[in-house]
Amino acid sequence: MRKLSAGILLFRKRPTGIEVFLVHPGGPFWKNKDAGAWSIPKGEYADGTDPLDAAKREFLEETGVDLDGEFISLDRIRQTGGKIVTAWALQRDSMPPLRSNTFSMEWPPKSGRAQEFPEVDRGEWFSLNDARKKLVKGQVQFLDRLAVHTSR
Repeated sequence: MRKLSAGILLFRKRPTGIEVFLVHPGGPFWKNKDAGAWSIPKGEYADGTDPLDAAKREFLEETGVDLDGEFISLDRIRQTGGKIVTAWALQRDSMPPLRSNTFSMEWPPKSGRAQEFPEVDRGEWFSLNDARKKLVKGQVQFLDRLAVHTSR
């Protein structure tokens, strides 16, 4: 069964160019990873679910922010692992502090103790050039598509 994921790429226009809002995954595996570890806020959804509704829900779960507005389709991509990611862009000038959902996992491994970790441990605005270095490789196409849209 194919995995489907949907997300929202916030952007803002600055005198120096376009900036995008990315999130860093929480938990011990991602703690010391930076380049190539960031993502657009996104998450999986079931076949038959409206992808934009799923993207809004996932954005809310990962950031604590409920979005509305004129969403711009960035279409879909297939990541190397086969997951299909559909994304939209939305212009927004700021973000409040994150309030992410948490997940539980055994940590340290084989300790028998469950610990809670935030799904997302931080979010930041990046220039398109910096975002290309931070973003997981499979999502960089969304930056290219946003750049084309905002240059019109």
